[in-house]
Amino acid sequence: MARHIELLLLKNIEHLGIVGDVVRVKRGYARNFLLPHGIAEVPTPTRIAMLEEDRSKALSELAHLRSAREELLESMVEVVLTMTRSCNDQGALYGSVTQRDICDALQANNLDISFRSVRLAAAIRRIGTYTVPIQFDKDLRTEITIVVEPDQPLEERDEMEFDDEGNLVTKEPAAPKASEPAGDAETEASPEAEAETAASEG
Repeated sequence: MARHIELLLLKNIEHLGIVGDVVRVKRGYARNFLLPHGIAEVPTPTRIAMLEEDRSKALSELAHLRSAREELLESMVEVVLTMTRSCNDQGALYGSVTQRDICDALQANNLDISFRSVRLAAAIRRIGTYTVPIQFDKDLRTEITIVVEPDQPLEERDEMEFDDEGNLVTKEPAAPKASEPAGDAETEASPEAEAETAASEG
């Protein structure tokens, strides 16, 4: 038995086809989704002809949508989104920046980008600069820059972490002072040596 079956689409399905298209799909996909939900049926010449007008409308709408998406992508070529997040001293976020966060930020900037069009491979979990693809179709794609900044300067966090006494810079000059007593000990030893020498000479 063939693994694929031909069906006539009754509705538009993203990445598959539009109403009136005859498509080849896996039998499991047809049996479990397309057929029980009334999205497709077995094609016949009569049904194909009946859907011709709907298909023409769908093609027109698709062309309009593509044109709008092309304009949107052109306006996003140099988009940089800056997000401020809490993090630890090593720059690891207390949480993450997700696909939804980026989608919401784009929409807040009047960029009508759907959740599925933000192609973030994995949630962002560290401070830094990231490149995130925005893709509608295989040939409709651009990239935006996401800058994740700490809510406080990391330098201040480091100083607070390494200096328990609150003296932020005094630990480094303390090191040379530790060697000074050694020099004094050598100086003090000299009179004792002189006294022993004098006693032996007497």
